[in-house]
Amino acid sequence: MSRPNLQIALDHNDLEHALADVFKVGEVVDIIEVGTILCLQEGQKAIRCIRGMFPEKKLVADTKCADAGGTVAKNVADAGADFMTVICCATIPTMEAAKKEVEELQVELYGDWTFEQAAAWREIGIEQAAAWREIGIKQAIYHQSRDALLSGETWGEKDLKKVKKLIEMGFNVSVTGGLDVDTLKLFDGIDVYTFITGRGITAAKNPVEAAQNFKDEIIRIWGQ
Repeated sequence: MSRPNLQIALDHNDLEHALADVFKVGEVVDIIEVGTILCLQEGQKAIRCIRGMFPEKKLVADTKCADAGGTVAKNVADAGADFMTVICCATIPTMEAAKKEVEELQVELYGDWTFEQAAAWREIGIEQAAAWREIGIKQAIYHQSRDALLSGETWGEKDLKKVKKLIEMGFNVSVTGGLDVDTLKLFDGIDVYTFITGRGITAAKNPVEAAQNFKDEIIRIWGQ
């Protein structure tokens, strides 16, 4: 079992504040994410700037793409992104088109999705986790959404079971949504690929210390 990565999500409304935050903690984290809002607000410029600052880091464009997968993926790859996200409701052709243009494609799991693929789902165009593996997608992001957390949901056994099953299916599974340092111990013994946090670092009084605390706890649980 390898040590999980630490990824910072730059969920900013403007590039200036995103750059200020990533400048502080970019060397501590393993992966840098240009968040959905930042992608919408600043586009390729944000990706290019962060790629220039951290040429050796893995860089994610969190587009949550639902259509025009090949075009979106080529645009973010040309700007310097290594990974790109697609939303789980995107069609298999959209995912396949995007997959051709980026190093790796990540499926963001929101709302209603299922593990298995049935013939009936094929007929109505709903392809699920089994189909994603069939076309060679290796990464899935298990997500507790901001709105769900604000409504009172918390991480629990139901989430851990889903994460474990996705790993058993062969996915490299990242987890995100309201994570703090104490949350990490819930995943002890689980082969998580990446922990993703935004405000857990950027909203902290001392972002560098917060990032290092996440990293130290990951190392404590999973080792070097």
